[in-house]
Amino acid sequence: MFFNSKIMINEIDHFYLDQDEPNKSCLLALKSIILSTDSEITTAWKYKLPFFCFRGKMFCYLWRNKKDNTPYIGFVEGKHLNFPELIQEKRKRMKILNVNPNEDIPIILIQEILVSAIALYKNGTIKT
Repeated sequence: MFFNSKIMINEIDHFYLDQDEPNKSCLLALKSIILSTDSEITTAWKYKLPFFCFRGKMFCYLWRNKKDNTPYIGFVEGKHLNFPELIQEKRKRMKILNVNPNEDIPIILIQEILVSAIALYKNGTIKT
């Protein structure tokens, strides 16, 4: 935790506040979209990045692309998700969705992917 003029800021909040625009606004919007998808999604700070858990299991996370510093959503069980917009690259388990912070956020697509990912946990494909 960091102390800043009478306000305690946790590491997750610090992550968002420390980003440059337009990434800051994009990441905060993505956080809001993720958390509004299901009441069982919670936040956590793991591996020095903001994670979102579903029923206590790691679900997805936010990070920045090393190549161009643009935000993306990483889906922990992405190998089970079949959306052409998701990129697996050399990852065995995870897939990512790149988000251009200079364009409109594809909210409907993100919600569809999130709902599909949550279904994996709710239907028992991923044990919770």
